[in-house]
Amino acid sequence: MSARLSHPGTEPGRVEPCRLLEFDEHADPRGSLSVVETGKDIDFEIKRVYYLYGLPVATVRGAHGHRCLRQVVIALHGQFEITVDDGHTRGRYLLDTPRRGLFIGPMTWRNLINFSPGAVGLVLASEIYDESDYYRNYDEFVLAARALR
Repeated sequence: MSARLSHPGTEPGRVEPCRLLEFDEHADPRGSLSVVETGKDIDFEIKRVYYLYGLPVATVRGAHGHRCLRQVVIALHGQFEITVDDGHTRGRYLLDTPRRGLFIGPMTWRNLINFSPGAVGLVLASEIYDESDYYRNYDEFVLAARALR
């Protein structure tokens, strides 16, 4: 079961708090189907979709923040954790079912870690790729995030 692993009651994300999203699931003897809809499950238009796979167990993905981009991250297969940091508060989430996703808003640093063998992650993004939207240096990110007070 997906879980919040630390900081109960405090959600990182000063611009928009990080939060676990529950998706509709339709299950019958043939299997399960989960649905993610713009305007119902997520409040942004999906402009980019990408997925991560072939991930070494000890790898770290992400390691950046975004100025404006909003994302929903889903573990399609296997599991992994996401640590999030808004320059003030940190959190840690376990994604281990395709029925749930983690919303990550702007000005939130993220690291995807602890991948199970064969894990596959799907990311739904609010914008097309734009390098100028990225913070790649954590110290620069923290300075900018703390200036938002």
